[in-house]
Amino acid sequence: MKWLVVCFALLCSGSSFADEAGFVLLFDGKSFQGWQGNQDVFRIDGGAIIGGSLEKPVPRNEFLTTAREYGDFELRLKFKVLGEGANAGVQIRSQRVPNHHEMIGYQADLGEGWWGCLYDESRRRKVLAGPPKDQRSKIIRRDDWNEYVIRAEGKRIQLWINGQPTVDYTEPDDSIPQRGLIGLQIHGGPPSEARYKEIRIKELSK
Repeated sequence: MKWLVVCFALLCSGSSFADEAGFVLLFDGKSFQGWQGNQDVFRIDGGAIIGGSLEKPVPRNEFLTTAREYGDFELRLKFKVLGEGANAGVQIRSQRVPNHHEMIGYQADLGEGWWGCLYDESRRRKVLAGPPKDQRSKIIRRDDWNEYVIRAEGKRIQLWINGQPTVDYTEPDDSIPQRGLIGLQIHGGPPSEARYKEIRIKELSK
């Protein structure tokens, strides 16, 4: 019943994703139900999850994660990154580092110089794939909402920002896990915010 109420509200508000077949909301727009993380760093306002602050520096990387793991899926969400030097990202197929604030795994990156890249957080610590550096900023609506589509199926990961493909990567290493948590990051650094909303997922048949 709750899902039907949410769908009806989204339809009435004119949201464009209300009729996306097979997708379900991961974030209800008002609570952290189904999510885990530091609520001194993450808050909810205006139907969005907000990490960080424009009033003070962000001391360290922080992640808000799903309570359950996902393998093959398509994830869709909107994001807005604010603040000079802001950096953020969406973790997929990832795990929390035990007794630490970091995560390990794939990250669909966000931030100046990183837009649309696939980064390997706390593991290989490098960009695995992404658009040419001189093209990365051209796909972004600065200080506005942007759409991220993240598709992970088998060893293949594809990324799109605002409908533009940025990554088509196939993992060559058989030892890399292809299942894990989804996480929303705010990167440690200067005063900044990462905002995420309309987070929905469709699990894919194997």
